[in-house]
Amino acid sequence: MTEDKTVGGDIRALRTTRKMTLEDMAKAMGKSLGWVSQVERGLSSPTVMDLQKISRILDVPVSLFFGVADAPVEERGLIVRADVRRQIGERDHGLFEALLSPDLSDDFEMIHSTFLPGAALEESRQRATSEVVYLISGKLDISIEGKDFTITAGDSFRIKGSEYRWSNPYDDPAYAVWVISPPVY
Repeated sequence: MTEDKTVGGDIRALRTTRKMTLEDMAKAMGKSLGWVSQVERGLSSPTVMDLQKISRILDVPVSLFFGVADAPVEERGLIVRADVRRQIGERDHGLFEALLSPDLSDDFEMIHSTFLPGAALEESRQRATSEVVYLISGKLDISIEGKDFTITAGDSFRIKGSEYRWSNPYDDPAYAVWVISPPVY
């Protein structure tokens, strides 16, 4: 799969997850339906300005569309090497994320998150997703539907369409793996 097809496929997956039609996307972009279709099929390449607009429409970091590594043919769509993960960027202050999934075309996505010491999601967030999070190392304070918990390495938790917040008031970074369905990044 070429980079354009991966980006186009990711745009399609994110658009459909948000229940947007091709027409909705074309209208929001100020582009033709054919242009959006060609981008999603990897037949046309969006400009950086187009990707910035798409990221705002889909509410994802623009960095998601960059850094798609060209893997050996036999690994494409199957293997994601640690040194070529797609960096999603800093969506929330002190939170850095990378895509563990080869792309966003599955019914779920896997994300690796790094929560820096002192980082916090101050205002609750709620998404129409089911998410399971496994804390690899460190400690993390979470609030799910107003219930507060401290999660330590080896613990996992689920967020199913619930309001949540997180914070890392500890001295060490916390590392986690998220499985999110449907894909939101």
